[in-house]
Amino acid sequence: MVSRSYSNLLELASGEAPSPSFGRMSQRIPRIMTVAGIMSDLDDDGSESVCSDPSSSSAQKDRIIVVANQLPIRVQRKTDGSKGWLFSWDENSLLLQLKDGLGDDEIEVIYVGCLKEEIHPNEQDEVSQILLETFKCVPTFVPPDLFTKYYHGFCKQQLWPLFHYMLPLSPDLGGRFNRLLWQAYVSVNKIFADRIMEVINPEDDFVWVHDYHLMVLPTFLRKRFNRVKLGFFLHSPFPSSEIYKTLPIREEILRALLNSDLIGFHTFDYARHFLSCCSRMLGISYESKRGYIGLEYYGRTVSIKILPVGIHMGQLQQVLSLPETEAKVSELVQQYNHQGRTLLLGVDDMDIFKGISLKLLAMEQLLLQHPEKQGKVVLVQIANPARGKGKDVQEVQDETNSTVKRINEVFGRPGYQPVILIDKPLKFYERIAYYVVAECCLVTAVRDGMNLIPYEYIISRQGNERLDKVLKLDSSTPKKSMLVVSEFIGCSPSLSGAIRVNPWNIDVVADAMDSALVMPEPEKQLRHEKHYRYVSTHDVGYWARSFLQDLERTCKDHVRRRCWGIGFGLSFRVVALDPNFRKLSMEHIVSAYKRTTTRAILLDYDGTLMPQNAIDKKPSAKTIEIIKTLCRDKNNMVFIVSARSRKTLADWFPTCEKLGIAAEHGYFLRMNQDEEWETCIPEVECCWKEIAEPVMQLYTETTDGSVIEDKETSMVWSYEDADPDFGSCQAKELLDHLESVLANEPVTVKSGQNIVEVKPQVCTFLS
Repeated sequence: MVSRSYSNLLELASGEAPSPSFGRMSQRIPRIMTVAGIMSDLDDDGSESVCSDPSSSSAQKDRIIVVANQLPIRVQRKTDGSKGWLFSWDENSLLLQLKDGLGDDEIEVIYVGCLKEEIHPNEQDEVSQILLETFKCVPTFVPPDLFTKYYHGFCKQQLWPLFHYMLPLSPDLGGRFNRLLWQAYVSVNKIFADRIMEVINPEDDFVWVHDYHLMVLPTFLRKRFNRVKLGFFLHSPFPSSEIYKTLPIREEILRALLNSDLIGFHTFDYARHFLSCCSRMLGISYESKRGYIGLEYYGRTVSIKILPVGIHMGQLQQVLSLPETEAKVSELVQQYNHQGRTLLLGVDDMDIFKGISLKLLAMEQLLLQHPEKQGKVVLVQIANPARGKGKDVQEVQDETNSTVKRINEVFGRPGYQPVILIDKPLKFYERIAYYVVAECCLVTAVRDGMNLIPYEYIISRQGNERLDKVLKLDSSTPKKSMLVVSEFIGCSPSLSGAIRVNPWNIDVVADAMDSALVMPEPEKQLRHEKHYRYVSTHDVGYWARSFLQDLERTCKDHVRRRCWGIGFGLSFRVVALDPNFRKLSMEHIVSAYKRTTTRAILLDYDGTLMPQNAIDKKPSAKTIEIIKTLCRDKNNMVFIVSARSRKTLADWFPTCEKLGIAAEHGYFLRMNQDEEWETCIPEVECCWKEIAEPVMQLYTETTDGSVIEDKETSMVWSYEDADPDFGSCQAKELLDHLESVLANEPVTVKSGQNIVEVKPQVCTFLS
């Protein structure tokens, strides 16, 4: 572990020193973020600096390093002819809103990420210094060709489609796996790790990594600092195991994520898919304790957090109060409401997963099925510029344009176009104005992450007094809003009052649009009230504080653990053990062995002499030879200890004459091959097997891959080779079934690792 005096560029730049752990995060989480807007600048007043020594400062700040692909910074060249750059905060960035939600007074936030513009190597040092001192941002500079392979290559052509359920079944459908792009992805993650090393106080700081661009970064950080306090949040969907396991480097990414302390997902479905992948591909099961989900990974507990992100209430309400917003709302009211037209709104990025074309087809179907709505209903589709590049983006643009043109030609008339496509960038207040006027918002992505468009729409429809006057609404009248949302977006479970649809079913989407228009006003108001209550109390500040509080809880025992790093490359992981544990030294073992004259050597079989996942369970010739060598030493008493039957063990070790065997957990003992088998307790009756065997046989027939092992004193139902989820489900049912039918028998029924076992009560202590 590197000490807390590790070199810190931020300290060198501003005179500040590391701060202690998240002491304040244990306070109650506010339900609403009350900060009104985004701070445009950070004050580097030295009076607020914090020293790592608690006695040297009366005001201490917690510190977190937020890591993402892009910094929340806008960049542009100076236009006055001088060299250099102009920097400002990007108020629309979730990362900046996260900081605003945490509050400057309690937590110091440092950002690590790339800039949106390429900076020449000669300017990088100066830019780094400016961003560090002024914005507390640490830019990560990646060579352009490497960045293209990393971002536009591996991230956008391989991870992004796969995580949205697109399999590369052909070269034209998604991107086939390219190991060169994967190597670029790993290289960029290493560059990020190096930048974090320059600013981190490893014993104090918390690190929060965001999204799929940096999924192997946790391994590089954990390798540098075994006790790093590390959280990761995935903002995109996580696919089911059937989709994810097609990725050639599937285990590398899973193991990298498990080097985090806390992994966050927007919905239970995403978390469930991740947990299923860990179970099926790594053999790691999870359990829930007191409401927290965790996986045990080499002695470390990796916690799973399920919490949808929220919006920045203060910023949105501030934009709603702008004169520009009021003017734009007035313009839209004149354009639509005063013309007797109802506005339906769609706001989506221009990519293949947003379902824009399906939405347009549903609009076409609505106009066909309800001719009375022609001339009265308008769909405004705002298409934000695509974030990625490629053939698929161009195809979506072409299809969207042609569909809009066809619908307008068929159903349009002078002064009326049923579909208006806005494919140029809009200012935020303009988009908000459309939300305010729209009677219904349509979000019909075929697969998406959280998607905060519905949240923004709900808050915008709540409006304020000035907007009520523009809309000619009585301020005492309850507000209303209608949402038609896809079942396949992250915010859908949170919006129980929305009309949920399968976006692939055009008829159903068209019917939902009609329902949203004709629904009685009181019901619209009721749905809006329910949504507004949730969205306003689960904003981005609540989300950030809740995540960091769980991160602190997960990391609180770090200082107590003894840690060892094992493995190479992306297989690296940390073994964490109790502080009382002492690692055996080979030199000490050999020394103690040579000093003693009487030795008892007890060898477990399954999982020790024989790997747990071995197909052939018989001992190898090399294993037998080693055991025979130990047995030849007259000072040694060697025992094989196993749950297996005495017949099986005797058949496996016929040439080890002096080997002792303890079979069936020690119920049967044999000191060596020349002696008879003994029992340590009186012989037991096993008539209960006549009841248990038919029950086990029933579950064996219905669970492919399961087997029954009939021993002399017990019966075991094993599902090691069955589907892990189905096997676990069947095991719970079998356990309950056996406990019921054997309630009056002197036996114990218990479950173990991939087994359900029945044994006499008198044998229970032997396990």
